[in-house]
Amino acid sequence: MTGWVKIAGLGPGDEALITPEVSGALDEATDIVGYIPYVARIAERPGLTLHASDNRVEIDRSQHALQMAADGKRVVVVSSGDPGVFAMAAAVFEALENGPVEWRNIPVDVLPGITAMLAASARAGAPLGHDFCAINLSDNLKPWSLIEKRLRLAAQADFSMAFYNPRSKSRPEGFVKTLEILREECEPERLILFARAVSRADEAIRISTLDEATADMADMQTVVLVGSSRTRMIERSGVPIVYTPRFTPDEDQG
Repeated sequence: MTGWVKIAGLGPGDEALITPEVSGALDEATDIVGYIPYVARIAERPGLTLHASDNRVEIDRSQHALQMAADGKRVVVVSSGDPGVFAMAAAVFEALENGPVEWRNIPVDVLPGITAMLAASARAGAPLGHDFCAINLSDNLKPWSLIEKRLRLAAQADFSMAFYNPRSKSRPEGFVKTLEILREECEPERLILFARAVSRADEAIRISTLDEATADMADMQTVVLVGSSRTRMIERSGVPIVYTPRFTPDEDQG
């Protein structure tokens, strides 16, 4: 049997948002590898082995997947959202680059999924409708000084911004600092969307302004979308629509 690795995105939570391509790979797999809550989303069946592990062992997990594929297994490495956005695809390729040279002949494919910022944006309307960037606010793998630099430059460039991992229980001060930086660089009425558990049963969407936002509006299950200076809110009955126009007048440029 020829082994392979497929790195798959399970989307934000709703089973309907898993792509048919990913579903097909899960059906073919002999082994599933991933973080405990993501592996828990995979139904058990005969011939399938589930390998769940802690969130901070990405390289070990990737090495295990590659070795099983080298031994002939059909392995799916699962992530939530999209595997290429702050997730397992980069970890697998890091393990591949630094592992035995024969691993480089293993077929490895990345199967895209719907990442949290796109699911949240769709719920709100189109806050990422023009130029935007995504920043992981966790300082586990990079220093806070780099995060702060990127925040300031993104705000000064007037990007819409998507923040992943905004506020952990162990490091709650990071998002407090983030709001302070945004208030130094942006106007008080800048729109901010807090989208928690998008597409799941406990989904919660909250629209605020920078002036009214507080750090406790976010946790690790929240993706935070910050509009640009041109992002608008359309009031209507029910939930408002938030969007960023595609057109930027010449006088706003330069």
